[in-house]
Amino acid sequence: MNIPITLLIMMSMFLLPFITHGQEHTLNIIYTGAIKGELEPCGCSPKTDYGGMARLSGFLSAHEEGLSPYILVDAGNFLPKDSPQGRLKVDAFLKSFAVMKYDTVAFMSSEQAYPDDFLSPLIKQYGIPALSYSSTGAVSLSRGTVNVIIAVDPSDCLEGTLDILLTDHPAAQTENMSGCDVIITSSGETLEEPFNREKSIIVAGAERGKKVGILTLQVDDAGRVKGYQNSFRDLGNDIEGDGKVRAVLDDYDAKVARLISESVRPPASDTYLGAAKCAECHQPFEESWKKTRHARAFESLEHVGKENDPECIVCHVVGYGEEGGFYSMSTTPALANVQCEECHGLDRGHMEDFSKPMRPVTKKVCLKCHTKENSPDFDYTIHLKKIMH
Repeated sequence: MNIPITLLIMMSMFLLPFITHGQEHTLNIIYTGAIKGELEPCGCSPKTDYGGMARLSGFLSAHEEGLSPYILVDAGNFLPKDSPQGRLKVDAFLKSFAVMKYDTVAFMSSEQAYPDDFLSPLIKQYGIPALSYSSTGAVSLSRGTVNVIIAVDPSDCLEGTLDILLTDHPAAQTENMSGCDVIITSSGETLEEPFNREKSIIVAGAERGKKVGILTLQVDDAGRVKGYQNSFRDLGNDIEGDGKVRAVLDDYDAKVARLISESVRPPASDTYLGAAKCAECHQPFEESWKKTRHARAFESLEHVGKENDPECIVCHVVGYGEEGGFYSMSTTPALANVQCEECHGLDRGHMEDFSKPMRPVTKKVCLKCHTKENSPDFDYTIHLKKIMH
């Protein structure tokens, strides 16, 4: 359920300033989970332009007074697969968590893909209160008179405290965890409303950080939950990003650009010929192609400052990362944009015998890049007509 922030703050004025009603207090648990490497949205579509570390930090800063007192946690699975660029993301995420002063960050299955001798120094450097299945212990803190334990092991939940368990198990697989008051999962599932099991309130972080979860609890001095309200706040472009985290992301972009410049260029070859070669026989097709957005695909990256990000480049050029494919605008400008060979494939047999047709453009070919995340409105039948030539 999405609740307008103005209404949420009005609720907060009634509930959240830690006014004691008898022996009950109100506390917010602000949670994320299953961010899956999304430092910020790609911006390919307005419909998916939600999320990002800078917006999250901006939201927290703008509404800190109305949301206080709160506990800020991440339930894990925030990192992508281990790779040179992935390691740069580790640094950017941990810096961002430190700026936002996360109370606890869980290191789950995706984080465990990284070696401990790489992660541990960074966790220590940025002072991240980290929890994982492979380590023991829990994080203890207090908000007013309420004592809180945040753990990844259900055995760490105690009577007389408010227990928060972080996990990446799906909600339906938390049968043995019901001794904890709140269970936050980074399984990636969507739970618009909390899932209840015995005394546990189970919520899930919004996948890719498109939203931030806010679980408002009424608790007594013994940490017993007397009532709750769960809501999500969309992190859209109406939220002004925090400058400190924006600087972290800009530094990340600069490091990614250097990563490309320092990487080993795939061997040059005549594997990819480029649209100009195809136009020698198919000039009318080239003229038709020039009128499509495919012909300006790389320009769209330059417009948002992502022309040096491999995760973006791969769908805006020809053969990125492959032998003879696009490498950079300074070295292989003729292979920028989505050209003939990216859709029709590499068929040198056609060059030797023009009677042999090139690979047909099937739906599978398009879906390599026109994913649900990047192109939520993509319809193969309709969009194919826009590039016919």
